[in-house]
Amino acid sequence: MKEILTSINGTPIRKNFVVNLPYNSRLKPLLKEKRKARILGEVIFWKKVRTKNFYEIDFDRQRIIGNYIVDFYVKSLGLIIEIDGSSHDEKQVYDGIRQEYLESLGLLFFRVSDFDVRNNLGWVMKELEDFIVAHYGTTPSSKI
Repeated sequence: MKEILTSINGTPIRKNFVVNLPYNSRLKPLLKEKRKARILGEVIFWKKVRTKNFYEIDFDRQRIIGNYIVDFYVKSLGLIIEIDGSSHDEKQVYDGIRQEYLESLGLLFFRVSDFDVRNNLGWVMKELEDFIVAHYGTTPSSKI
């Protein structure tokens, strides 16, 4: 039986906490560097979701999981949000291997472009709502 985290448009959202995720402490200096970089799309998204502004869901920014740093992580859902900018254009193979590994840990990915975050944030947030409802939602009458 999974606990309810929140509700999005009347749909209860169940928690999906993934335990014992690997952590490479040697990435800590890089983590601080990435936070200081202040990539515009990430800053815009962070302002929208920080301090539980998005359905009372707690987002972490720049989270170390294994040998990778993800843009955003929702611990209570086991959900990674990646905002892909132009730096990802030549890294499709790397991104694929990275995503496959992180998904093997039981995590889900929501991937969006930096362009969309900067130019159509309302659409991005609606897509994120729909993704969360589709993957974590439950009907109110169903047994959890």
